[in-house]
Amino acid sequence: MFDAVTNPLPHRPGVGYKAQHFNAIIDDAGPVGWLEVHAENYMGLGGRPLAQLRHLSEKFPMSVHGVGLSIGGEGRLDADHLARLKTLCDWLQPASFSEHLAWSTHDSAFLNDLLPLPYTAATVTRVADHIDEVQTTLGRQMLLENPSSYLAFAESDMTETDFLAQIAARTGCGLLLDVNNVFVSAVNLGYSPQGYIDAYPLDHVGEIHLGSHDEDEDETGAPLLIDSHGRKVVDPVWSLLNYTLVKSGPKPLLIEWDTDVPEWAVLLEEVKRADMALSSISAVAA
Repeated sequence: MFDAVTNPLPHRPGVGYKAQHFNAIIDDAGPVGWLEVHAENYMGLGGRPLAQLRHLSEKFPMSVHGVGLSIGGEGRLDADHLARLKTLCDWLQPASFSEHLAWSTHDSAFLNDLLPLPYTAATVTRVADHIDEVQTTLGRQMLLENPSSYLAFAESDMTETDFLAQIAARTGCGLLLDVNNVFVSAVNLGYSPQGYIDAYPLDHVGEIHLGSHDEDEDETGAPLLIDSHGRKVVDPVWSLLNYTLVKSGPKPLLIEWDTDVPEWAVLLEEVKRADMALSSISAVAA
């Protein structure tokens, strides 16, 4: 068990950092209160990327977001990958570290995707054991992110929200609530996104993420949403964010834009909209 701690990220909007925005962020960060980087992009030694990251870390709280640990994988965690992650976190001293509820490895093969899990007691044990290993190795609490889902497992015997609540209670990890993932999964699997938020263990949330998706159809012509992070956040997801913030109160809120990355001015407009959402909730809370 790892004791939960108060997440030190500010209850302000953050943004996923991209190197092409370095000068713009230094010149005019607007309401940006913190930055996130993907761990796997900064596991090398030296060079301009790490120099820029060090400079930014002196001005902004940092969040490190992992995509390669395969927390839900059946095998052991990759010891070399975990060691590189520890080296990065020891050097950067981020305010937060997070990973996905997913698996992406099998034996020695790495699959370039974040794949879903059945929600069973056996999976709870496996994921909890992996999280315990990560938190013990890093010497810090981690946050676990809810996935975007495109199918449901017949063998699941609990809901995703119950699964996440059990993991948080068993390990002391925090949770990263991705509102776009909730919306994508709800449309794809045919349930209420608001109902999901109602059942979610919001007391454990250390960050909220907001991103975009693409619209498609399955083989029957039914709507199929694909988590993409390649365009502006759509209005229904903003509405779901507002619904969430009313229940959770202000939280660190990240805008994710990872593909077809726009100019800084475009991304900054999304950040300003996130800032307005947080400011509205803060005003009500006051």
